[in-house]
Amino acid sequence: MPDKTESAAGGRLLVFFGMIATGKSTLAAAWSAAQNCVYYNSDRVRKELAGMQPVTRQRESMDQGIYSSEFSRRTYDRLLELAESHFENDPSACVVLDGSYQSQAERDVLRARLERQNRRLLFVHCVCPEDVMRQRMDERAMDPTAVSDGRWEVYLGQKARFEAPDELLPGQLVTIDTNRSLDELLAELALLEGAGVG
Repeated sequence: MPDKTESAAGGRLLVFFGMIATGKSTLAAAWSAAQNCVYYNSDRVRKELAGMQPVTRQRESMDQGIYSSEFSRRTYDRLLELAESHFENDPSACVVLDGSYQSQAERDVLRARLERQNRRLLFVHCVCPEDVMRQRMDERAMDPTAVSDGRWEVYLGQKARFEAPDELLPGQLVTIDTNRSLDELLAELALLEGAGVG
């Protein structure tokens, strides 16, 4: 576990990742509010780069339009830039990044850019049963305030491509089943992050 003084001086970076409809954005936003962390969400950043309102729905399939590989690269580069800028302005800050980070290469880029000796880095892998994910997608489709465009066919594509985070070091990764109340999830994450265990 890192020294508390060192962690405070170097800041904290939490990366909430996983497939769509696993509850990562709900948990990431709630954690950010509870812990006074700055919060950056890949769906919002993607649509901001495209000049769209966050709630604008896109029916494009994977690898097309704002979900093309090129645009996704721009989106995740922008997330890195936002986090770097925030740490430059406030080295002791708590920053939360929220995105799929579905490949080892994507996670490696993040670690290369943002990992520091005295900065607490924790990847929070959000998972839940497929039937719960499908229910969440159905509910999201009816919610006019929802930002994510995630649909079942998008999930199936992600599932085929998602690379398990086996490269992460002990203490850098926690996996959380989000099929529980938000209060339970926040309490568990607070214990895990405070203990410095993965």
